[in-house]
Amino acid sequence: MAASSNRLSSDAIAAPTTSPDGVAALDRAFAILFAFRPDDKGLSLAELATRTGLYKSTILRLIASLIHHRMLLRADDGRYFVGPGALQLGAIYQRGLQLSDVILPLMRALRDGSGESVSFYVRQQNLRVCLHRVDSTHAIRDHVREGDVLPMDKGSGGRVLTAFGGARGQLYETIRREGYYISIGERDEETAGISTPVFSAEQPLAGALTLAGPRSRVDDALLKSMRRTMVETSIRATELLGGDAAPLRAALAVLDDGRGSNKQPR
Repeated sequence: MAASSNRLSSDAIAAPTTSPDGVAALDRAFAILFAFRPDDKGLSLAELATRTGLYKSTILRLIASLIHHRMLLRADDGRYFVGPGALQLGAIYQRGLQLSDVILPLMRALRDGSGESVSFYVRQQNLRVCLHRVDSTHAIRDHVREGDVLPMDKGSGGRVLTAFGGARGQLYETIRREGYYISIGERDEETAGISTPVFSAEQPLAGALTLAGPRSRVDDALLKSMRRTMVETSIRATELLGGDAAPLRAALAVLDDGRGSNKQPR
């Protein structure tokens, strides 16, 4: 499941995309809403025009409807802010969303694409727990079950949870920069795996996705070929959970530049 890796300047946003079967006016309205960024203190009409590529006259017509439905607010100084209607929809989304509804379909897609088992680990103090598991169809596989407790200092899942939990050190800085960690025989000498973090709105670090299996199948070639897919899957999961995917997009840029080399030595 690919995710866009557009790298845009802080001053301009590409022209809004349109849905092939959608309504152009709605596409433009959503372009206005998604022009806002987390650190914005309101946007002027000129800034919205720059970020969306739309004419000011078009923006003004659309803004009238967005304000009417409380999706935007206009301050006395002319700046625009995301309105309470967006918060209401976000709250409805969060209340109806279950982590498993997002994670499990993505895990199955990873399993089907690679043939190997996929786990989702969460941190509990100084340990990690397997919250969700999708087994490989192979008879020989790494044997982890939902509810199993594993160490944080060994294995790709533990390393990723530790790194994105704020641990210091060159290894963890590298993991944060590259967005993944490959472990070969670190926790179990016959097992290899790769992990990536997942973030959510509810908690910054929701957990870690891990694809793992016996080293006879999960070799260097497979692990390297899965790096981009794993990072892209984590981006998709993070976006669906309302988390900040910026660190993962930055990691994807590192991978695209051919600088990703994060791996536990044999």
